[in-house]
Amino acid sequence: MSEIWFRTGEATVLAAEGQYTDAMPEVLIGSVRGPVGQAFASMMGQVQGHTRMFVVRDLNQLVRPATMMTTKVTIHTAEYAELLGGVVQAATGDAIIDCVIEGVLPKDGLDELCMIIMIWLDERCAADPNVDRKDLYRTNYEATKLAIARALKGEPTIDELIANRKTVKHYALEDVIEY
Repeated sequence: MSEIWFRTGEATVLAAEGQYTDAMPEVLIGSVRGPVGQAFASMMGQVQGHTRMFVVRDLNQLVRPATMMTTKVTIHTAEYAELLGGVVQAATGDAIIDCVIEGVLPKDGLDELCMIIMIWLDERCAADPNVDRKDLYRTNYEATKLAIARALKGEPTIDELIANRKTVKHYALEDVIEY
């Protein structure tokens, strides 16, 4: 395996109609001996409202490569923490293992890699008594797999970004600027 030093990826998978279960993970993958490993080790302490945890598929099932996840949204409720550390963490863990099974992540040398995944979990999910946990799993599973694949492939390439500079714009810019 050629050494993976510092790779980044992201993906967005949209929720089913009427849900707030969009997933938007941002992934950092690299060597435990490099800057990613240093950042990973530095995350062992907690920051109020932004819980950091190893990704586990279930009790006693820490994924490989070792992966730390944290939320991009401040945690205010136990319900939010339960969704993050439950459905979202399980979906993330399953996606990582499936990336190894499918050859997206190299099986050889996994202990030399680590990942950091920043998770988007809309606060409205925790407040919604009808949140679709299956959709929450689906979006996080699909987006995590896609973000890891993009990180390792270096996607989008700079050529793609240059080519679509005037045809793709952030959704928040609707009626803000014209291309």
